[in-house]
Amino acid sequence: MKPETASPYGHFDDATREYVITRPDTPLPWLNYLGQDEFFGLCTNTAGGYSFWKDAKLRRLTRYRYNNVPYDLGGRYFYVNDGGEVWNPGWKPVKAKGVKYECRHGLGYTRIVGERDGLEVETLFFVPPGENLEVWKVTVRNKSAQRKTPKLFSYQEFCFFEALNDMTNYQRTYSIGEVEVEGSAIYHKTEFRERRNHYTLFACTRPIAGFDTSRDAFVGIHEGLHEAKVPFAGQATNSVAFGWNPIGSHQINLDLAPGAEESFAFVLAYVEQGEAPKFDAPFVMNKSVGRAIVEKYSAPGAVDAALANLKAYWDALLGNFQVDCPNEHAQRMANTWNQYQCMATFNMSRSASMYETGIGRGMGFRDSNQDLLGFVHMIPSRARERILDIAATQLSDGTCYHQYQPLTKKGNADIGGDFYDDHLWLVLSTCAYIKESGDTSILQAPCAYADKAYENVVTDTLLDHLETSIAYTMKKRGPNGLPLIGHADWNDCLNLNCFSTEPNESFQTAGDVRDSKAESVMIAGLFLYAAREMAGLYEHLDRNTDAARMHGHYAEMLETVERVSWDGAWYTRAYAADGSVVGSHTNAEGKIFIESQGWCVLGGAGANNGRARQAMESVHQHLYTKNGVVLQQPAYSAYDLRLGEVTSYPPGVKENAGIFSHNNTWIHLAWCQLGEGDRALEYYLSICPSAKQDQIDTYRGEPYVYAQMIAGKDAPCFGEAKNNWLTGTAAWTFVVVSQGLLGIKPDYAGLRVAPCIPKDWPGFTVTRRFRGDTYAITVRNPDGVSKGVKALRLNGTEIDPTKPIPVVGDGSTHSVDVVLG
Repeated sequence: MKPETASPYGHFDDATREYVITRPDTPLPWLNYLGQDEFFGLCTNTAGGYSFWKDAKLRRLTRYRYNNVPYDLGGRYFYVNDGGEVWNPGWKPVKAKGVKYECRHGLGYTRIVGERDGLEVETLFFVPPGENLEVWKVTVRNKSAQRKTPKLFSYQEFCFFEALNDMTNYQRTYSIGEVEVEGSAIYHKTEFRERRNHYTLFACTRPIAGFDTSRDAFVGIHEGLHEAKVPFAGQATNSVAFGWNPIGSHQINLDLAPGAEESFAFVLAYVEQGEAPKFDAPFVMNKSVGRAIVEKYSAPGAVDAALANLKAYWDALLGNFQVDCPNEHAQRMANTWNQYQCMATFNMSRSASMYETGIGRGMGFRDSNQDLLGFVHMIPSRARERILDIAATQLSDGTCYHQYQPLTKKGNADIGGDFYDDHLWLVLSTCAYIKESGDTSILQAPCAYADKAYENVVTDTLLDHLETSIAYTMKKRGPNGLPLIGHADWNDCLNLNCFSTEPNESFQTAGDVRDSKAESVMIAGLFLYAAREMAGLYEHLDRNTDAARMHGHYAEMLETVERVSWDGAWYTRAYAADGSVVGSHTNAEGKIFIESQGWCVLGGAGANNGRARQAMESVHQHLYTKNGVVLQQPAYSAYDLRLGEVTSYPPGVKENAGIFSHNNTWIHLAWCQLGEGDRALEYYLSICPSAKQDQIDTYRGEPYVYAQMIAGKDAPCFGEAKNNWLTGTAAWTFVVVSQGLLGIKPDYAGLRVAPCIPKDWPGFTVTRRFRGDTYAITVRNPDGVSKGVKALRLNGTEIDPTKPIPVVGDGSTHSVDVVLG
């Protein structure tokens, strides 16, 4: 694989699985996530961000102010006072001149190194697996020829746990802040004396020369973080916060001979008190749990061992799927960054990023089910737990809470429901889990409905939820026989029952969906896919009567789609509440939409009459651009009361003809389904962040993770990315590259191998761990085809290429040889 040219801001280091940022002034803040279990941190390339436990709204430990000036201000800061000159290793907030800078975003860690006047300060931030804390390792090196006596000041501003209250209810919060200081440890204990049984610990593993816990004392009243009083004065004030804004800051005085260095660490921890008494004396906390944490990470080698454990953790996870193929971007993303992003979306859904504040959206029903598709191969057990959590927010009539809070696992009523696609995604995630794990017992797992009262024992099962989902769509259909849309389908902004004229109301909750006749072709296509999945599941369970029933639902919906949704060259998008068609050549704007083409084709519509290929060719003609497929064309030029939010955006962004990366992936898979490997890879690369290095000042977003949206051709900023990281694009692009292009597809009976690759690929190899075995797969393409397996061998023995590779089940490595032709 040939190395790729670097951008002006950095480059990939594929050997270390890091993105190396060599300039701090990136086009936008470039983010990384710390944490993989329950404790998480957002960390930008200049050390900005915040930390929380489980829920960014209800358990936020540190403060961060969104849409700030500059955008990314506040985070894990270290101030260096070297002979009166003050600077930060991460450049911000002081932004001193002459600082040599490098940031390496790795898997679960970020390393930032700054050097000025011969003094190098290396900071490393990570969350050890299984721990509810963050470690900040600091190494200070004197690379000069003179003795240096620098002073280092840590800085972290505490949040009062409930983030929305913390940033709005100042008449209370300015009066309740409390801390205690013991040795090198700062304990943030706001509300601990009353209802909270947890606190935040910020401690240093070496002796300190001073501390501050009052923001006013450390920064000042009229000063900013770039001119904070204490670092520039060179001396902590030992302030103890009482009310106002508590912070944590430690002063470290160093004395380094030429060539000398010193390493130490800080620990930022979420501490649950458990059953231990809360106080040792009036107003004096019982700090036993916190002390044990400090002692643990103060032990020699503890921090380095935790980092090694983190790296081993990621090596094991990524080892479940590794590919060597001719395209550097597909290989890099599939092996490392795409899977890494799938972990982030699994953990965060759409809750906390540089675009999502953590206080509005929680875990999405639709979102989280799709996120599982790219995650399930890494940790199936966590996927199982998540599926049951999601299903428990479904109501007994089939509708769902659109989102739920990760801490409480309760539906968020403020966001509402009645998105009539939500329930069907549960079918996709459940079937994907069973195909990956072979675990059918999940179907009989007890799983309550969110609105049903259970006296003692939950009698409903996950399979009941799947049946409820299928039945709901079959029941809730409109005058054309298509599924009703409710408040919206996957496209939250296609609001056919909204009719909003009030600028202060939500498009997604306004309007009355009862008795509405608005229908969705996209949901019809999704239903085809889900019904076919359910039929296959029942066939695997030898429940042939139930399988036949699902096939019957499929046939009925397919006949409806072909009869009422074909527009002559593509599938229409919807029928509005007044019965008018949406996404038709008869419309002045919004003639063709992406979603219905993708899902109708993936659901099997048009497979036997040529319409699938014709619809996809229409996508290529009308919607495809060098930066991806736009959502619809022509873009809407004016707000349309009948269609809702989709028409509220300026042309070329978001749902109004923006390039929504998420739904692009369905088109990629549709090209694979049609056997068009060259076009599938072309489309895949059009939104691939790794392939955006040569246009990074236009793209602006992180070049290592997918963006939710790229500005479309109607926008003056065509090619500009927004909302990176938390997008369903991550899971679906992993499905595209692993199952569509490379064709390694989990199935109930084993692994199917059915690649769809560019004709000029000579082949590729994949290492795939599956149900305890490892399959070393070699694919050869001697005839230069895109699709079609003519020979398949397992451990040298020829097997039927139309059937899955059977599970051997001995925990060993097995060779699989595939010949295309």
